[in-house]
Amino acid sequence: MSADFVAAMEDVLDLYAEPYDPKRPVVCFDETSKQLVAEKRSPIPAKSGRRERFDYEYQRNGTRNLFLFCQPLAGWRHLAVTERRTMKDFAHQMQWLVDEAYPEAEKIRVVLDNLNTHRPASLYETFEPKEAGRIRKRLEFHHTPKHGSWLNMAEIEFSVFSKQCLARRIGDEEMLKREIAALEAERNQAQATINWRFTTVGARVKLQHLYPSVSS
Repeated sequence: MSADFVAAMEDVLDLYAEPYDPKRPVVCFDETSKQLVAEKRSPIPAKSGRRERFDYEYQRNGTRNLFLFCQPLAGWRHLAVTERRTMKDFAHQMQWLVDEAYPEAEKIRVVLDNLNTHRPASLYETFEPKEAGRIRKRLEFHHTPKHGSWLNMAEIEFSVFSKQCLARRIGDEEMLKREIAALEAERNQAQATINWRFTTVGARVKLQHLYPSVSS
């Protein structure tokens, strides 16, 4: 287990250490869900010295899945809202990444976790073999180790969105899309990047206990 973890971790960390290459971009991908919650009564507006107040009663309107892409070195991110998170949903997101986000890239290196849908097989479950193969050849998957999803910088980006818009009550899909689009545009306009400082050299010191003991 330790050797598998270390190998996957160093693969991702080495990838992060590479300089920016527009022809071979490194894109972090992750997903989460958002419960849609509508107010039954209008909130009481904030006043001087008092925050906006919400009634304890609310109405559940289902959940939506959020797919997130971010290219940390370029200061770019994109979130898509879907009803589900099936293999087909994942495959269509990869098709969008290849054809819409990076049509000129030679190879897109994608950092993602080990969910069962995050596999090239999802492409073949969704598209005809020729199309699935075309998409697969443009992608290079780098999976974070099991129990090591914190190595995916997309989690940092999700944290920003959670603090600034996703943590509050959002009642329907259209409102969710508007809130996400506004923050996405703001952060892309500012080219907000992620300052990642954890390196392979640092891992060999700080996480030495994870490395297998090798006898001479």
